[in-house]
Amino acid sequence: MFRSLRIPNYRRYATGTVVSNTGTWMQRVAQDWLVLELAGKSGGTALGITTAMQFLPLLLFGLWGGVLADRYPKRRLLMMTQIAMGLLALVLGLLAVTGTAQVWHVYVLAFGLGLATVVDNPVRQSFVVEMVGKEDVPNAIALNSASFNGARLLGPAVAGVLIAAFGTGPVFLVNAASFAAVLVGLARMRTDELHIADTVPRAKGQLIEGLRYVKGRRDLLMTLVLVGLVATFGMNFQVTIALVARQVFHTGASSFGLASSMLAVGALTGALLAARRTARPRQRVLLGAALLFGVLEALTGLMPTYWAFLVVLVPTGIALMTFVTSANARMQLGVDPAMRGRVMGLYMFVFLGTNPLGAPAVGWMAEHLGPRSALVACGGIALGAALLVGLFMAPRGSLAPAVRRVLRTSA
Repeated sequence: MFRSLRIPNYRRYATGTVVSNTGTWMQRVAQDWLVLELAGKSGGTALGITTAMQFLPLLLFGLWGGVLADRYPKRRLLMMTQIAMGLLALVLGLLAVTGTAQVWHVYVLAFGLGLATVVDNPVRQSFVVEMVGKEDVPNAIALNSASFNGARLLGPAVAGVLIAAFGTGPVFLVNAASFAAVLVGLARMRTDELHIADTVPRAKGQLIEGLRYVKGRRDLLMTLVLVGLVATFGMNFQVTIALVARQVFHTGASSFGLASSMLAVGALTGALLAARRTARPRQRVLLGAALLFGVLEALTGLMPTYWAFLVVLVPTGIALMTFVTSANARMQLGVDPAMRGRVMGLYMFVFLGTNPLGAPAVGWMAEHLGPRSALVACGGIALGAALLVGLFMAPRGSLAPAVRRVLRTSA
């Protein structure tokens, strides 16, 4: 399960990311709290704008991050993005500590963080294979997800204690310092042990070249379609869980936090189980995880009690993380090394960039149909997407032609 940690370079990187991911989750909580304090009665709108500013760069420039990942050494780019993120956290921390922070400061710094993320995401994803080699990529991806979800459990709890004791400013400063852990890990790597892919010389049309490459690969294209649909509708739990806790079960903020933690426990478990994988995930694993996730998400919307709702969130998180790690590993291990950065840039664009588009749609469904119906509908969309993508990905000679004939006849 932890075999990638036997590789010194990955071990140094993973140690740093555990610290940094915890700091990042701490900042997310502190940033939202700071915005609510500064905006007063307009806090809800201000939070929405802050989220939009952080995701806007991904929508505008996300695909270009993958181009840069193919052009330049990934380790060097990662060091630059970590420095940039650390400086942004430091500035926000100093503004908060000195009492000079204003809402527009948070907007600007959130946009800057989004710009750094545009480059960081595809570089971080495609750098995994350079650290561990193709054989251990599924394991390393799963361990990265486990680190992220473990920090998701720890970071908010630590942030809550620090905010109550000292305010939001010190939390941002702690996060700024946490980036040093990743920088130290990257700096101490043995470069002669990295599986470094050749960089692609700068040339016109490289972005279009990457899009054409994916378009010509049905397995990659269908995986992206499935990831896009599941991410847009099925993964907006920050909207649905909050509304179910508040409007259906009439509970408070602590119960909402507990529900989020149960989903994170499931996700962490799913990541650790996925770490046992030794090869590129099969297509049926990807589709099966998406199908199971859709069924379980719909089931959460039908739970009669709050405690039953919490229980079902755990296997839902397991299925979701199995799907996410399988999709990531299939994309990385199925591409030409010279295209890996651009392909992963497109993957992260679809995976994260669709979230701001899906959140309003899911919110509208919850408002007009009810939170329960929204969860059932989102699960149904994930289930339907898995069935349709499975139909198109099925090899010739399978049941796919017969199913297509039935669909044409019924139409």
